[in-house]
Amino acid sequence: MPAPLRSAAGSHSLPRVSSRERSLLPLLALVGVTAVWGVTFVQVKDALALYPLFAFLAVRFAISTVALAPFAWPALRELPRRGYAVGVGVGTLLAAAYGLQTAGLELTTVASTGFITGLYVVFTPLLALVLLGTPVPRALWFGVALAVGGLLLLNGAPGGSALGNALVLANAVFQAFQITAMERYAPRYDARALTFLMMATCLVSFAVLAVALGELEVPRGGVVWGALLVTGLFAGALGYLVATWVQARTTAARAALVFTLEAPFAALFGVLLAGEVLGRAGWLGCAVMMVGIVLAVPAASETLRRLVPRRR
Repeated sequence: MPAPLRSAAGSHSLPRVSSRERSLLPLLALVGVTAVWGVTFVQVKDALALYPLFAFLAVRFAISTVALAPFAWPALRELPRRGYAVGVGVGTLLAAAYGLQTAGLELTTVASTGFITGLYVVFTPLLALVLLGTPVPRALWFGVALAVGGLLLLNGAPGGSALGNALVLANAVFQAFQITAMERYAPRYDARALTFLMMATCLVSFAVLAVALGELEVPRGGVVWGALLVTGLFAGALGYLVATWVQARTTAARAALVFTLEAPFAALFGVLLAGEVLGRAGWLGCAVMMVGIVLAVPAASETLRRLVPRRR
């Protein structure tokens, strides 16, 4: 909750910190969040070997929805009907993204999933260009070229899957749609209420799919429950709250750059915890793709800034 946290930060009862500490601590907190997001790729992949995909996603978002409910309830009571429609609509895009990403992760490597997911940074300004005519800087096209080259190299990595990579790539496109829609409509409504509605929409979507496919069953075992709790609480509800707190205390450009660390964290944990071997082509593909993503960050930030409706 950005507003209460901001007022608390200005309280005289808290110890004074230097301006450097005020700018550094939020970024370090965001690095911690991206590290948690990175390690969840390994945990989810291990859990999917023991528990059905859509059942896992349904329980994961049930945990996030319940955890966010106390923070969102006051805002939900004041949210207009159109705000509910926006939350459900954007939540549907998010559900499609998570479904594709998790299905791809089940087939391909953790490192490939992490880096290909990061391509939403590249796709976001491209979508704004195609759908809204928003101009993009020349540097973005270099980022696109590098991202494509990195993806081709990554397809040759040991243990990878062309189909899995394609599913994760489709997830990045849906993530870009979701981010573009959020930047367009979210400033009009309370962020807590919208996030709760997105989590709840994902819960309902995956629960329906799990029931239809006969996958819904009680989770069992430490591996499955560990992945559910980390993704549902720490990477989901708590991760959102920390990210919201951080973004209220730093610039969008800095936050966007820190968010890109999710990809190298995923690769690092894939190697250390899952014993993945990328090979030279795989590591080169990751490096080239990372450069492309970093080049696209300023373009994505500027594009999203232009999408925010101006108040009259």
